[in-house]
Amino acid sequence: MSKLSRSFEDLRTSLAELKLIYHFYRKSVSAMAGMVVIVALVFVAVLAPWLSPYDPYEIDLSSRLMAPSVQHFFGTDSAGRDIFSRVLFGTRISLEIAIGIVLSGACFGTLFGLASGYVGGRFDLLIMRVTDIFLAFPSFLLAILLAATLGPSMRSLLISVAMPLWPEYARLVRGSTLSEKNKEFIEAAVASGENSVSILFRQILPNIISPLVVKGTIDVGFSILAAAGLSFLGLGIQAPTPEWGAMVSAGRSFITTQIWIAGFPGLAILLATLAFNLAGDGFRDALDPKLRV
Repeated sequence: MSKLSRSFEDLRTSLAELKLIYHFYRKSVSAMAGMVVIVALVFVAVLAPWLSPYDPYEIDLSSRLMAPSVQHFFGTDSAGRDIFSRVLFGTRISLEIAIGIVLSGACFGTLFGLASGYVGGRFDLLIMRVTDIFLAFPSFLLAILLAATLGPSMRSLLISVAMPLWPEYARLVRGSTLSEKNKEFIEAAVASGENSVSILFRQILPNIISPLVVKGTIDVGFSILAAAGLSFLGLGIQAPTPEWGAMVSAGRSFITTQIWIAGFPGLAILLATLAFNLAGDGFRDALDPKLRV
């Protein structure tokens, strides 16, 4: 069989596998609902400047603390800013932060996990002991400690939440690499003279991508919640930036009288976190052949 024919055969196999995954994924009502919400959130994040009826930073003291109405769908805050517009722009900020956190943690964790599982020996022992140190601390408490040390900013927020994540990816990838590296196709690649980097990224990584997709999807929800929590505590995004956690923090003084100030950003956090968790559960079921059965 020629190289071109093998490529077409591999492509046909991949498309058939994707079709099968989609077939099982859409059978889950909760997973499809989560995916619909995620698509809507992405749509809102991209089109926020055109969907927002007001400038999210514009202060209008004559309209402060207005209840939800036709003029202001979600009401206004203590500075007269339109909460609906701020929630829309907060969608963009929260998704950017969460995706950046997950990509950072997943990339570092995957690199260390691949190297640790494939190389083994003392290097593997060293990496695993480092991950044990990080995993000994509760994730959110470690994020608070790092954010308090680095100071409030978007960069420190990314670092603070991503640092507790990478050891989890490293352990996950290491375990999968250990089970893959002794298989016949890896031995054949080694015998044919393929270098270690090529084996890791062309042979092993594509075969262990499924659990990474599942964990990454669920971790986006965790990252949204963690970033909002740090901003609520004053350790993340600062006012007047329309970030959901900071908006909830600003509205807590009015929680008994003007509940909409903190309520609508809080509902946005709940909806986004729930959507990514449901989507992640659906990917887990669709990507695992045992669960398909």
